[in-house]
Order: sequence, then structure tokens, then C-alpha cells
Amino acid sequence: MKENVAVNDEEVYLTLKDVLEARDRIKDICINTKLIYSPEYSRESGNEVYIKPENLQVTGAFKLRGALNKISKLSADKKAKGLIASSAGNHAQGVAYAASRLGIEATIVMPETTPLIKVQATRNYGAKVVLKGKIYDEAYEEAKRLEKENGYTFIHPFDDVDVMAGQGTIALEIIEELKDVDAILVPVGGGGLISGVAVAAKSINPDIKVIGVQSEGANPVKCSFENGKLICAESVDTIAEGAAVKNPGKKTFQVIKNYVDDIVTVTDHELTEAVYVLLEKHKLVAEATGVMSLAALNRLNFKGKKVVSLISGGNIDVVTMAELLNHGLISRGRIFCFSVKLKDTPGQLLQISKILADKQANVIKLDHNQFKAIDRLKYVALEVTVETNGHEHIDEIVRALNEHGYDIDKIY
Repeated sequence: MKENVAVNDEEVYLTLKDVLEARDRIKDICINTKLIYSPEYSRESGNEVYIKPENLQVTGAFKLRGALNKISKLSADKKAKGLIASSAGNHAQGVAYAASRLGIEATIVMPETTPLIKVQATRNYGAKVVLKGKIYDEAYEEAKRLEKENGYTFIHPFDDVDVMAGQGTIALEIIEELKDVDAILVPVGGGGLISGVAVAAKSINPDIKVIGVQSEGANPVKCSFENGKLICAESVDTIAEGAAVKNPGKKTFQVIKNYVDDIVTVTDHELTEAVYVLLEKHKLVAEATGVMSLAALNRLNFKGKKVVSLISGGNIDVVTMAELLNHGLISRGRIFCFSVKLKDTPGQLLQISKILADKQANVIKLDHNQFKAIDRLKYVALEVTVETNGHEHIDEIVRALNEHGYDIDKIY
């Protein structure tokens, strides 16, 4: 394992000393997010799972750590000329908040697809927001153009040693609180977070496994890791917009390939379910990117270990949250919708209602519509949505309906 990693003609000097100094630099503003033991995820994964809730950080995400460390180290001249950054949201808020606390002007370029809550929060911290492009990489190009045009200092969201060092302070907190941690799962976008965490963790205890998690629809770091060379994605498609990066960092990749043990991927379906379970079981709100490490727990090839899943952020708008929770309810078998064709005679609806009541299924919505049936002179179409207690409960309801002669069509 190398501590000084070559990147073309440049070398990345990221050490435990850098991370320790970063902690002293940011400790008065960033909070130490304490670990939370998760009985639910421990039971499901077969490991002893702890949550590192960076969604409870000052700006709702870990990004403040790296941004604050970087900005604090700038010269007075650079601070006076102002800052610029590009971000899908959380880095934007980190830079904006840090700049505000230090009395520095900041401009943030954000993709046009960024959730409104993140755009408004960034403005509320006093930064000027420019919306440009559909994905992060297009916003990045605009930010670099403005940097040259105005003489700003660009604060990179991940491919910067000082930013990595700031993110690495998370590992220090984890190990101080859980000294015998076996593995740390880390969401990966451009690689800044996992780079800092890996260097810090491995420097303290080389036996700690550091495992990255990417979305299947945006996994250039995993591809690069497996092929041993930097690979960029032609396109990205994931609900984890905070990690929808096509071009991984050159510096972060060199650190990752030397320090990280493995990188796994998760599906959008697994992400929606993780958002739901985290809210239901722990009353914690997180964005899709934030729960990637929780979604990956069932992908691990070991059991009985102490595992920390890092929740990277919780900045999610209410509309998106409602949509994700609805998908989560369906995937966990908590909502069941079906249609059935009934004879247009008295008592049919009562019979269906009785079956559902006997099986303790709570009716949420019911649509009794004669005009939906093709042969509507004899039959009526009934569509029912019920609250259920899981997939086994749904199977019981379906069996009961079938036993009474009802052939149903499952809608979701």
C-alpha cells in the first residue's frame, strides 16, 4: 500500500496527519455525528450494523467537512477574490455555508435537475446560484469557465487532497467510537469521501475493510477499480442524483485503487427500499444517494462482523420523498392493489369486504366501476388498494380470495 500515489506527473500526498489536522480545523463548525445501532439492518444482513448519520450534519450532508477544510486553508488573497464550485447539491451547501461562516463570497453552479430544496438551501446560505446543464459534469464545465473569467478559486467537490482530508475526519470519529469496527461502507460518486475515509481508516488499522457503493446506473468508479485504469461513463441513469458522476476524479481514483478493498453496486429499487426502512425503523430522513451503503448490506460476502454504513446526506425534497416512500411501501409489501371482476348482483362487494376484514387488510381505496368491465351488462370491475403487513400477508389475502372463487389481477 502506497501513501504517496502517482497521478500521471502529479503525486497525491494524502496522509493520516492531513486528516488529523483537518479535524482540528473544522471541529468548531462540523458536528461529530454519533453512531446509531440498527437492529433491523443487523437482523437482515447477518452483521452488527451501525449507522453513521451524516444526514444530521450541519448542512444535512458530509460535504461540509471537506469544503470547510479546503476553504480554511486558502490565502487571504484567494479568499478576497471569491469562490466558485459546481455541485448537485450537498457540496454546494457545504461551500456556501463554509464561505458564509468565513465571510467569503461564493458562486455555485448547479445542474438544472437539482432538487429545489437544495437550490434554495444554497441560496439561503448566501451563495449566488447559477443553474446550468442536466448533470454534474455540465455544471462543472460552466464553473471552470466562470473561474477563468472572474479569477475565482474553484472548490472541487471531490478531486482535491484538502477536500479528501476533510471527509476523512468521518473515519476518525467512527474508529474512536467503535474501535473494533470490521468494515466501513461508503457511498461513492466522484470518490472524495471514500478516499479520505480509506486513508484514515487504513492508516489507523489496515485490517478494516473499506467498501465503496455505487448505483448500477452510475458506476464508473467501480468499472475503473475493476479494470485498474480510469474509465468514464458515457451516460448515467440513477435516482441517486448526488452520485450521478460520469467522470471520476483522477486523484481520488489513485487513492481508491491503493486503499479500497472492494466496490459493489445497488439498484434503484434497493435504494428506494432503504430510504423507506431508514425512515420507518430509525425515523431518519435520507436522500437516495445517502442510503447507498444501507442498500448494499445484503451484498456483503461476510457475516457476524461489525459494520458501519455511512449515510452521506439527507437533503431531499418532500415530493421526491413521498414518491420514494410510496415505492418503498410497495416493495416491502405494505400496500397491495388488485382488481377483480364481479357479477353485477347485490352482495358481491360485501363479500369481498368480509374476506379482506377477516384477513385484517385495511382498505385504503376502492373503485367500484361498472363501466370498466368489458361485459358490463353482467359484470362490474372492482379495484381495491389495501394496507398490508408484508408479502406473506398479501399471499394470505390472495389465497383467501381465490378460495372464494375470485380470480384477481395484481396491479402492484
